[in-house]
Amino acid sequence: MKIADIVLPLGFGLLFGLGLIVSGMIDTANVLGFLDIAGDWRPALALVMGGAVAVALPLFQWTRRRGKAFNGAEPESPPARIDRRLIVGAGIFGIGWGLSGICPGPGIVWLGLGIDQVWPFLVAVAAGAWLADRLPQRR
Repeated sequence: MKIADIVLPLGFGLLFGLGLIVSGMIDTANVLGFLDIAGDWRPALALVMGGAVAVALPLFQWTRRRGKAFNGAEPESPPARIDRRLIVGAGIFGIGWGLSGICPGPGIVWLGLGIDQVWPFLVAVAAGAWLADRLPQRR
């Protein structure tokens, strides 16, 4: 294992977490306000996502042309098709996000900030990941 395999993900994760804090996306009121399109809608999350895409897209394209990521690993491509498993998983994710107002990224930031209310959420995320890993997959 190279030092870059530890330092790069750690640095990028810290940068991502700082971005979530600065943008206010660790505040569940902002997230729930974005999801409340019929009420007091808050567009801040859409602007944060748009800014993230504007920054990340050129880096993804550069990585694809280069043929390797910053750590030298071959870039992975997502599946080219949308199937029932993806739709059901996205729906479950959305229900959890809408009920809690917490997304996994901000949940990890909350953990780092020592916010105790995040534990039930993180336990549920871990249980969901464990269960999804055991579901049969079509080939």
